[in-house]
Amino acid sequence: MEQTAIPSAAVTAVAVLADDLIWASRLRAAVANAGFEPRVVRRPEEIERGFAVIDLAGRGYDGVAAVREAASAGAVVLAVGQHDDVDLRKQALAAGARRVLSYNKLFSDGPNVIARLVGGKL
Repeated sequence: MEQTAIPSAAVTAVAVLADDLIWASRLRAAVANAGFEPRVVRRPEEIERGFAVIDLAGRGYDGVAAVREAASAGAVVLAVGQHDDVDLRKQALAAGARRVLSYNKLFSDGPNVIARLVGGKL
């Protein structure tokens, strides 16, 4: 996987909201591989201005509501979810996600997408 990080002095941390241990570690790794510091959050209300990656399949929180809350707080949100759940992905976009990726796309190209998002290219 090629890394095209675009680190910025203004952006040092990207909030990561996921309660599945495997996906939480993959999301943190994608953020780190993009050249940014993953900041683990446990609840949507912990996300502030800046950037956030949100797993839509959270069991302890509503993924779409988390996107809405983070976007309302001023965060640029990248949401991730099942590739075949088109309705959920549309809801996340309507709630304010800048992009919604499938888990597969995030796993295969997450650092590049995160770098472009944080670098203002998406």
